[in-house]
Order: sequence, then structure tokens, then C-alpha cells
Amino acid sequence: MIRKRVGVLISGRGSNMLALVEAARAPSYPAEIVCVVSNRPDASGLGFAKAEGITTSVIDHTQFSKRETFDAALNAYLQSQKLDIIACAGFMRIMTPVLIDAWAGRMINIHPSLLPLYKGTHTHERALADGAKVHGCTVHYVSHELDAGSIIAQTQVIVFADDTLETLAARVLAQEHKLYPKALTRVCVALDKAKY
Repeated sequence: MIRKRVGVLISGRGSNMLALVEAARAPSYPAEIVCVVSNRPDASGLGFAKAEGITTSVIDHTQFSKRETFDAALNAYLQSQKLDIIACAGFMRIMTPVLIDAWAGRMINIHPSLLPLYKGTHTHERALADGAKVHGCTVHYVSHELDAGSIIAQTQVIVFADDTLETLAARVLAQEHKLYPKALTRVCVALDKAKY
């Protein structure tokens, strides 16, 4: 299998990006992280990516008057990198069809809930408020509807009676870091099969 070229989109610390980069260090891993792009110049994950020798770029969304023009600029850069897959890792942007359609079936996202439960933000707070017994994380394809694309993989965590927002979030994040590299492997394999 030829390793798939993957670009990672971040807005902050990029801890899931770090998990993907670490997985891709193994020669047998089916993907290589070739670029990291942030919509925020101060995203701390950019420093890690640079230190790893990964190409980084900032496309600041505040410099664009419309979502579509930002997405068009981001798409142009991603296309220029000749990528196979886009992995969103804490990329806090609602995307438009300009970007989504260009990468249909090749853009994935990790979300901190067991979708279809708790789409959007504040997932841990909502799970605790509902008295949920299980919570978790999901990797899914990006679609036009927020957090509604086909599910690739999920992992559950038990919600304990004494859980706080911080303890629950930390346990879910630890599972995200395990789940995302496995899910990206599945996507790479699926793309290879689709060619034949």
C-alpha cells in the first residue's frame, strides 16, 4: 500500500493531530502527515508540527468576509499539497459546500460524543446534565450537516457518578487519541479498495 498523504486541520493545541503524527512514525502505518493547517495564527499545535518537520500553514479566517471565500482559500491550499485525505483535529469551523464537496468521502473529523448524540459543542456538559451512563467519541466523515456524516469508528467510556466535566473530558480525550489513528487506517484501506 502506498501511504496516503494526509493534511490535518487544527484550531488550537492539536492533541489529536499529535496522536496521528505519532502513529504515522511507524513505517507500516498507511498514512503520512504531510501538512498541518490552522485557521488561527496562535494555535499551539503549529509549533509541535514545525518541530516535527511538518509543513505548516495559517489561513486566518478573520481575514475573509465570508465563510465561502475562506473555504475556497483553504481548499486551494489543500489541493496544492496533493493530499488524499483531510483529518480535522479540533478544527473549530463550520464548513460550507465549497470545502465539503471538494473532499467528499476523503474528509474526516473526530467528535467528543457518541454520535448521533450531542452534536456540536459542550458535549461533556450535556452528557453530565442528562445523567448519561456512557459517553465517548466518534470519528466520522464530514458531511453538509454538522456532525452527521457516516460513522467510521466509536469508543465508549463509562460515566461515573462522581465525574466532573474535567475528569470526563480527560477520559474521553485519552480515547480519542487511540481511536483517531485506528479510524484513519480504516479510511486509508477503504480508499485503496475503492480504486479497484
